[in-house]
Amino acid sequence: MAATDTPAPRILIADDQPDVLEALRLLLKCEGYQIETAKSPATVIKAVESRDFAMVLMDLNYARDTTSGQEGLDLLSKLQALDSSLPIVVMTAWASVDVAVEAMRRGARDFVTKPWDNPRLLAIVKNQIELGSAVRAFRRLEQENQLLRNAGGKSGPTLLAQSAAMRPVLEVISRVGPSDANVLITGENGTGKGVVAQVLHAVSVRSGKPFISVNMGGLPEGVFESELFGHVRGAFTDAKSDRAGRFELADGGTLFMDEIGNIPMSQQAKLLRTIETGEFERVGSSRVCHASVRLVSATNSDLAAEVAAGRFRQDLLFRLNTIHIHLPPLRERREDIELLAQHFLKQHVERYRKAITGFDEAAIVAMKDYGWPGNVRELDHAIERGVLMAQGKVIRAPDLGLNVASNAAPRLEEMSIEEVEAFLIKKTLARCDGNARRAAEELGLSRSAFYRRLEKYGL
Repeated sequence: MAATDTPAPRILIADDQPDVLEALRLLLKCEGYQIETAKSPATVIKAVESRDFAMVLMDLNYARDTTSGQEGLDLLSKLQALDSSLPIVVMTAWASVDVAVEAMRRGARDFVTKPWDNPRLLAIVKNQIELGSAVRAFRRLEQENQLLRNAGGKSGPTLLAQSAAMRPVLEVISRVGPSDANVLITGENGTGKGVVAQVLHAVSVRSGKPFISVNMGGLPEGVFESELFGHVRGAFTDAKSDRAGRFELADGGTLFMDEIGNIPMSQQAKLLRTIETGEFERVGSSRVCHASVRLVSATNSDLAAEVAAGRFRQDLLFRLNTIHIHLPPLRERREDIELLAQHFLKQHVERYRKAITGFDEAAIVAMKDYGWPGNVRELDHAIERGVLMAQGKVIRAPDLGLNVASNAAPRLEEMSIEEVEAFLIKKTLARCDGNARRAAEELGLSRSAFYRRLEKYGL
């Protein structure tokens, strides 16, 4: 469901000929763009310094001379110095290979000759605006990462990654983050699907609106509709007042539906209808409500296999996975382990007010050699344990408790009831290849009860 209030991209057209400006203004305005015009290099610089533009379409020849393109090339260099991510397309009636090469060398994204071909020009404008938006979003993401490294984690949702395995993830985020496309995030438990969802929201045009999260696997069937769509007073016994559901709370922003693969089949049709139309009714009311939300979903299940088994609607899957992002497990992105460990260390040192400055070499080696079945979440917990157990200014390998986790199972008579329960859940999840639905069935637990235990034990 796309937002209807997204502002149209603003384009600055620069040329010293009024008839050219008017022709281009009418052509691009009819395509839905906001248009501003400028007749001189000085006016162009002033406009770019004071307002944001999605693209600049500029002539290379102005009043100083009429054929060399030098004045336009100088302007191009100044614009690049102001904002290197601003897409610039140059145009001139005096086309030459040398001028085109020099314009591209100075940062122009494309080159158009006069008289222009309307379809080609429109295609260039559309492509450059989309690419420019993606580049800016990705740079913003990189800046947030750098801020986090420098400021100890106070810059908001940030995806820390420098490994080759994570490059495709970052590339997809940079391309689709600014859009309203629905995104399905898959990956093992603990890989950071929730963080990716927050980053997608942060780089989108909806970033100033709410980000609402709901664990779909933890919703009992009896409250499913109330939680998602809300209810009115008196709709059921405990409905003592009107209550907005998650779709209504997320209106204008992003709704993150975690563990989407665990929605009961009986509820999937109701969710599908709202995704398709943006319409829903609060429980106990017949009034149709509307919400414009961007949907980001996550699961560790193989939804294609769930569809084949008849447990998940194929049409619902098609609506959810317009864009698919798969997060690799931590064992496949070992270059990120030390970076993530330093990040978690800063967080926990500040939380527990410990004077710990880092890790010794053996601890770094142990972390990189460990298999991390619990992925990034397990790494976070290991660092927290290390901060609490360390006796000096550095965390040593034994402080992390990784050897205990990787050895044979501890003796049950030496464990508390909670430790036994957590151990049993972990073993069952491993046997079920991380499939939470199957693990809950094998343990004889309802979905909601199983997910409450996962949250309780940080699994």
